[in-house]
Amino acid sequence: MKNHFLRSILLLSFLFVIKGILNAQAYNELNIEDIYRDGLYTQERYGPVRWMKDSDGYSTLEINEETGAPDIVRYEASTGKRSVLISSGQLIPEGETEALRIADYIWSEDNSRLLIFTNTRRVWRYHTRGDYWVLNLETGKLQQLGKEVERTTMMFAKFSPDASRVAYVSKQNIYVEDLATGKIRQLTFDGGGNIINGTFDWVYEEELDCRDGFRWSPDGEHIAYWQTDTEGTGIFYMINNVDSVYSVPIPLPYPKAGTTNSAVKVGVIPADGGATRWFDIPGDPRNNYLARMDFIPGSDELMIQQLNRRQNTNTVWVADVSTMELTNILTDRDEAFLDIHDNIMWLDKGQYFTWTSERDGWLHLYKVSRDGKNMELITKGDFDVISISCIDPVGGYVYYIASPYKPIDRYLYRSRLDGSGKAEMISPADMTGQHSYQVSADARWAIHTYQNVVTPPRISLISLPGHKEVRLLVSNEEAKKRYENLGLNPKEFFRVDIGEVELDAWMIKPRDFDPSRKYPVIIYIYGEPAGATVQNNWGGGDLWHQYMAQHGYLILSIDPRGTRSPRGREWRKIIYRKIGIVAPEDHAAAVRKVIAAYPFVDGSRIGIHGWSGGGQMTLNCMFRYPELYKAGIAVAFVADQKNYDTIYQERYMSTPQDNPEGYRDGSPINHAHKLEGKLLIMHGTADDNVHYQSFEMLTNELIKHNKLFDQMIYPMRSHSISERENTTYHLRQTMEKFWLDNLDPGGK
Repeated sequence: MKNHFLRSILLLSFLFVIKGILNAQAYNELNIEDIYRDGLYTQERYGPVRWMKDSDGYSTLEINEETGAPDIVRYEASTGKRSVLISSGQLIPEGETEALRIADYIWSEDNSRLLIFTNTRRVWRYHTRGDYWVLNLETGKLQQLGKEVERTTMMFAKFSPDASRVAYVSKQNIYVEDLATGKIRQLTFDGGGNIINGTFDWVYEEELDCRDGFRWSPDGEHIAYWQTDTEGTGIFYMINNVDSVYSVPIPLPYPKAGTTNSAVKVGVIPADGGATRWFDIPGDPRNNYLARMDFIPGSDELMIQQLNRRQNTNTVWVADVSTMELTNILTDRDEAFLDIHDNIMWLDKGQYFTWTSERDGWLHLYKVSRDGKNMELITKGDFDVISISCIDPVGGYVYYIASPYKPIDRYLYRSRLDGSGKAEMISPADMTGQHSYQVSADARWAIHTYQNVVTPPRISLISLPGHKEVRLLVSNEEAKKRYENLGLNPKEFFRVDIGEVELDAWMIKPRDFDPSRKYPVIIYIYGEPAGATVQNNWGGGDLWHQYMAQHGYLILSIDPRGTRSPRGREWRKIIYRKIGIVAPEDHAAAVRKVIAAYPFVDGSRIGIHGWSGGGQMTLNCMFRYPELYKAGIAVAFVADQKNYDTIYQERYMSTPQDNPEGYRDGSPINHAHKLEGKLLIMHGTADDNVHYQSFEMLTNELIKHNKLFDQMIYPMRSHSISERENTTYHLRQTMEKFWLDNLDPGGK
């Protein structure tokens, strides 16, 4: 069987080469300038879309040709009828000539008012502060909020339930503004310095996805909020050396693995002002995380999720605002670690709620009674629920994304909320690839996006549950033609059997691939729990890797165990306490199998590269298996896991005090003395996520052991190394040069 398989591969490759020769004159050249400097291969997008309250139509932004600014328009789902809800002309402030630039917008519950976020500024990764305006659709009045607070300091503004007021955060304090009178009431006064009200410190934002830190009560009488005290948390200093004559230190409270966390608590304050009452949640506030907090609909009770520091126990509390009493209604546990999920919906007039758990070995949705005593499985089967698209209590179904047969694909399924029957596939089976959906609240309509490795996102309006296409919104035919005119070899998906398990992988071959020759390989790796690289999606056509393939490289990617792939709990949690240990072992075993299975792979010319966690994996692979990996590029990497943040690193590794061997063996800095191949390391000095410290520490260690290497430093660039003029183009040119100089290209 194996010999027949190899002969088939060689024959197909030969036919592809002949086809390429016959059509070579028709192909366009793929060059790095078009990709990273000139943006030639951009694709059309749609939205953002907001389903209206009636679920009969949706709103989106469309540029007004006269003003050059966006109108907010409504489309009827059934007919496609277009109407302008808000013209850009209505968004011109008094005395101004230009309309507000909409960064984001939010409808009030009754769709009578619109909250507009504009003039934004970035806070770490995201633009979360700026200015807010409210438009009254009935009167046409446009009013600016926060006239008494400093400009561009407002965050997370949201309407009260009756849309008469707006609450927001400014400079770490919470305010409420009355829309009729313009009166602003400051609710908290202790914010500033180490006290943060209504938003979060760096680590909560990055690792628990917590940014908006307050909630209106359903009756509008109270506001519940998080307060963070960073006192005692270690301060990391970034240094700006490029924007002034003297260096400017940038302090960042950042708890590193095993060190002191911020203290976080939840309180409730009257929306009209007064004293805050604090919930007395058991446990040390610096060694537990209050990961989620929301009001239970139609009640004066909060649901609070409390993770212990090891993040293997999630204690769910119901907190009564009137009495300040706490009731533990559910405790979810795992021998390894737990993830937080935002899939809670209250059902049956608040008597039940939905909950996501891996307790049966797969990630599934459950229905839990309000007292936590009864827990029933909704989605059933040996597959993971990747994400929830819509919970429709009236129709009695939950719609979700899953991929029971191929982890690289994504399809829409639905299951009955009462747990009866089997999972029903909704996406068309013949549309292989990845599907995503923005579903209306009543589950009658959805904005559907379909893509795969050769199909850029195709966006349409569909009706559910029949998945009938009602209207094509974006075809991206131009992007598809530009891609096809390059005559590239698309990714080929396959699996690699390493004995214990089969790993998903893909390969890209050069356009002029000759199977009788041996080619060097550049491997793209991530390899950590936050993501997976082997996906049947468009990914912009993966033009960087396609570009390098045209130099005469085979491009390969393999997902080792522990990556975020829908292959069950055991797959994901095999890496517990062994980050940087299991994945490189899996990867090296898989690469050896690929070399043995494919005669056109040159085992003496194997390169590897990755970013962030992939940078760490690149270093671990090169240092621990120097006989296999001959060259590598590590970008924005963690050199020593003790230097990364508490929440992420301890989730998978426990603390350095509890798991010293794991931290030692999984950190590439402790293997740097084994380097034999050619290495390029790259980092931004303003990386608030993975600090430039990692770069300097590894550099110091390599010098100590007299290891020669290349390095590229990007001043005042963050983890993405994308800020400031020409950065991305320069970075990719640097990577290209390294490969050409250190991993001999072309078939031999």
